[in-house]
Amino acid sequence: MKLVFCGTPQFAVPTLGAVIAAGHEVALVVTQPDRAAGRGMEMHAPPVKWVALERGIPVVQPEKIKNNAEFRSQLEAIAPDAILVVAYGRIIPQWMLDLPPLGNINLHGSLLPKYRGAAPIQWAVAHGEIVTGVTTMRLDAGLDTGDMLLAQVVPIGLEETAVAVYEGLAAVGAELMVKTLAGLGEGCLYPQAQDHSLATLAPILTREDGWMVFSRTAKELYDRWRGFQPWPGAHTTLRGKKLIAHRVRVVHESVGGEVGALVVQGDSMLVICGEKTLLELVEVQMEGKKRMTAGEFLRGYQVRSGERLGL
Repeated sequence: MKLVFCGTPQFAVPTLGAVIAAGHEVALVVTQPDRAAGRGMEMHAPPVKWVALERGIPVVQPEKIKNNAEFRSQLEAIAPDAILVVAYGRIIPQWMLDLPPLGNINLHGSLLPKYRGAAPIQWAVAHGEIVTGVTTMRLDAGLDTGDMLLAQVVPIGLEETAVAVYEGLAAVGAELMVKTLAGLGEGCLYPQAQDHSLATLAPILTREDGWMVFSRTAKELYDRWRGFQPWPGAHTTLRGKKLIAHRVRVVHESVGGEVGALVVQGDSMLVICGEKTLLELVEVQMEGKKRMTAGEFLRGYQVRSGERLGL
């Protein structure tokens, strides 16, 4: 098939490589513009752009696509059989949806209709799901509401972070996209409508999602910490300053006391959470200071049992 590929982050890279390896012609790669990042605010190209350039594929990086006449003419001249959309980061306008005969095929990082939206992998982990997956679907004008094509279930390890799940789903999704294109080409794949009554949302993450609410159970806070790696992570306050929890674990004991109160046991720093559960703060970092183990932190700051977090 002749394809146009729209994608931006590392998650999309395996799919781009897989469809090329399967013998399809990627006539154009569409990705987000280069962005300034890091302390020096240097310009960084999206991972998909690097791969496309290495393989000699033309790349365009339009700032806007809905009313971009030049971009529209470029795609119409290519006349692709399908447009693949993998974590591109832009809403696909109706003219693009209508252009290719096989439609715009999206790879979504969840088992639709669960976790529609911008952060499906992170929210699945944060909610303590033990399975997730990837779904290929035909895009329509809604938010991940189009007809499903194929899906693949993937287990989530009890200690896996969103980073690990992200990498696994990217690889599985690449294979699923190749299968989807083969099925469409052979005419043996039949789109299936989603049951919209079962839909859940996975909105874009904000800094506030990383705020630790200690009325939640230790398991809930641990799952949110796993889900919100590498950003927004997990943070609270101690003595009026921001405290980042870099590593945490659930302690399978129950204890009485005030929610948010610290319990110091030797070199271990624990916090009382909802339903009398305990969360151990294994590595922490005080605002403006270096990352430390709990033992180093307790000695350096003379922390005592009973001090409250989140005030």
